Amino acid sequence: MKQPRIHPLLVDIIQSSLLACDGLVFDRREACPVCGGELAGYDTKKRQFAVILKDNEPGPVHVLVKRFSCRQCRAVCYADEPFYPDTRLGSPVVDLCRTLAGIMPFHRTTAFLAHMGIFVDRGTIRNYALGTFPEIPTTDLFGIRFPLSVVSLSTLAAGEGGRIIGTEALAACGFPSAFRAPPGPGLFKKRNEGDKQKRKEERQPKYPEDRRHE
Repeated sequence: MKQPRIHPLLVDIIQSSLLACDGLVFDRREACPVCGGELAGYDTKKRQFAVILKDNEPGPVHVLVKRFSCRQCRAVCYADEPFYPDTRLGSPVVDLCRTLAGIMPFHRTTAFLAHMGIFVDRGTIRNYALGTFPEIPTTDLFGIRFPLSVVSLSTLAAGEGGRIIGTEALAACGFPSAFRAPPGPGLFKKRNEGDKQKRKEERQPKYPEDRRHE
């Protein structure tokens, strides 16, 4: 396969934007997404944000995402993070996959990304391209359409000497974890069944243990 022609500055922009996220901490969330209840810290998870070329070898870029437990409904949720729901790579990488797959075949997208030092397999690119995501703001760089999230991250990194904080990165990515795909019908059915069970339990009379068998 013929190598794609990519301007070296474009490669630098992509690489710097993703590397700037390595080790970032995301630890904020206002309320439980299920019931709106108060949250308490639970633990912190390391998540793979991207796989890029490091010292001539593919290497992971990780971020740390705090998890919370709801004091009211006991649900466990993540802090606001630079990931779309149900995806395993950072939202800028997903944006790249979707934007490029819109102008070239999946296998060509894989090769294009690899030439920039970003490694995503063809099947993953296909899943992202066919998935349900919000509209991706884009711009033209060196004659190629690219997502603004990548450009914004690169601009942040350049302005801070390569160091940014989680809240800045989240804003640059457009708060992707706030996006919710249309729920399937099973979700509402399960929720309604749970509400019925809760109301049934609330209607049960409350007796002390020692009086139930009198």
